[in-house]
Amino acid sequence: MINKTRGTSLAAVLAAGALALGLTACGSSGGTKASSAPPAAAASSSSSAAPSAGSPAAGTPAAADAAAMPFGSACAAVPKDGSGSFTGMAQDPVATAASNNPLLSTLVSAVKAAGLVDTLNSAKDITVFAPTNDAFNKIPKDTLTALLANKDELTKVLTYHVVPGRTAPSALAGSHPTLQGANLTVAGTEPDFTVNGSAKVLCGNVQTANATVYIVDTVLMPPTS
Repeated sequence: MINKTRGTSLAAVLAAGALALGLTACGSSGGTKASSAPPAAAASSSSSAAPSAGSPAAGTPAAADAAAMPFGSACAAVPKDGSGSFTGMAQDPVATAASNNPLLSTLVSAVKAAGLVDTLNSAKDITVFAPTNDAFNKIPKDTLTALLANKDELTKVLTYHVVPGRTAPSALAGSHPTLQGANLTVAGTEPDFTVNGSAKVLCGNVQTANATVYIVDTVLMPPTS
């Protein structure tokens, strides 16, 4: 596990990033961030969660983003019910929610190896680009083994997948600052988004208790310079 100093530093970065995103729209091309209030739980196409007292006003763009359903071809692989379903994941913080999703077991192992479970679960309002198991399988086995054993490098890679603030699909295209420090760039429109020119969003706008998640088919590597 990473030491307490690093955990405290990461937690501070999360808090500072969330505050900065609340004060100004960071790196987005047009669009605005979704409301900081946790959006309604994404459910099956035949049902939807009732709006809470703090939900955005009906008819506003923020309300439309919060009520939007997950999109993308890989959404069909998400369990229909239980803790790993869209409704179930919406009840848990992001690292816990990911642990219940069969598409993300390698990512969960990496988060545990880096000691970031508590940091991610305690963060307020973040966007996570979550690589699937197949995305990790694209990395040569020796390279992946070395990465998982190097906590400093692993932390840099994982925090490059996290953006402060919940980013709605309407605000996804553009450049976004990450917790690692470098920006990542999203292009396209729903349902066809790409990240950094090649990684495809397979299932987007997945809600957890503290994050909006976009499941991607490639592990994003931060720039080296």
